[in-house]
Amino acid sequence: MAIKINRIVFKNKFTIGIALAFFLFVPLGLAFSQPVQDRLPRDDLMLFRNDAHQVLPVKSLDDWQRRRQSIVTGMESVMGKLPGTSKRCPFDMRVEEEFDGGSFVRRLITYESEPGSRVPAYLLIPKSVLENGGKVSAVLCLHGTNNVVGHGAVVGLGETLNRNYASELAEQGFVTFAPNYPLLAKYQPELDKLGWASGTLKAVWDNQRGLDLLESLPFVDSKKGFGCIGHSLGGHNGIFTAVFDSRISVVVTSCGFDSFVDYYADNEGVWMPEKGWCQTRYMPKLASYRGRLQEIPFDFSELLGAIAPRQVLVIAPLHDSNFSSASVDRVVASARSVFALHGHPKHLMLEHPDCKHDFPVEMRQLAYTLFKKEFKHAQPTGSKTDTSQE
Repeated sequence: MAIKINRIVFKNKFTIGIALAFFLFVPLGLAFSQPVQDRLPRDDLMLFRNDAHQVLPVKSLDDWQRRRQSIVTGMESVMGKLPGTSKRCPFDMRVEEEFDGGSFVRRLITYESEPGSRVPAYLLIPKSVLENGGKVSAVLCLHGTNNVVGHGAVVGLGETLNRNYASELAEQGFVTFAPNYPLLAKYQPELDKLGWASGTLKAVWDNQRGLDLLESLPFVDSKKGFGCIGHSLGGHNGIFTAVFDSRISVVVTSCGFDSFVDYYADNEGVWMPEKGWCQTRYMPKLASYRGRLQEIPFDFSELLGAIAPRQVLVIAPLHDSNFSSASVDRVVASARSVFALHGHPKHLMLEHPDCKHDFPVEMRQLAYTLFKKEFKHAQPTGSKTDTSQE
């Protein structure tokens, strides 16, 4: 009797054995993945698919939105999908401790980002706002990989230098908010029990709920959106969050990425389960793309394009051993076409400091200047000494 499998008819035991061996020993992700040609070129963002699945040139913002949606769909296939209202709950914000930072107050808080998950975060508030009233802009400050103090690094705790951007921005008059990243230091949410497919998306959700919390505070001015700054892990965490949340109007990413196909010079060892990008705290599903990185359904050129036309400052040190600066050049060059399509080619900026995997002071100052310019930062609006209406 003939056995029909996927339109191939197997009429003897030998060919049946070959077929069974294929399905037993070829990874399911590879056996059933879409062909490489189904993935639009990562380095040509000016292509999209229409309803008839035809590949056409992007000629309008509507065309680009179709390409952008395909990028988001690709992210979701690896990260999982953001939840709906079922995971929204009261913040139940608690102040665990308070520290006098001189010109600002630093509060260690916890907030409930979803039922059963309390996120630790530092909230830094300029004293001028607390004493005089009014509102100021806020910046989401995302920390790099640190399994000792976690988010404490960006407020000046721990031993790593050049990471205290949350404290420095607070000294310059911004409210800053620094949540801890999942599965680092003391923040150890049970991702499986909470229903998350990746630590990356859990972090995005925690960040989004953090922005919701900031919007609820009486001293935060969110009319122009929020800034976001991060180094290394914080650098790509900020990009992922900005793709999903348009409230972030300025992104500063330091040492945050190169193309997936260039990561550690395409060393297959870093694409094993629990290595590199494939760790539980990142995106475990990426391990299934080992040996076929060209098929990963999104890349950083596309993510930068998806953030356009918002302001993006990319800082890629020349001697970064984690992420290739030459690869970053190619990524940024590919994304520029989308910023140009929006009429804002200068909103995507790239800097190459002559250093290793670091966030030197001159680069941080450049970021702070960008935030001040975007948010027209001076003194709190609506404060006792505000003379903007005079």
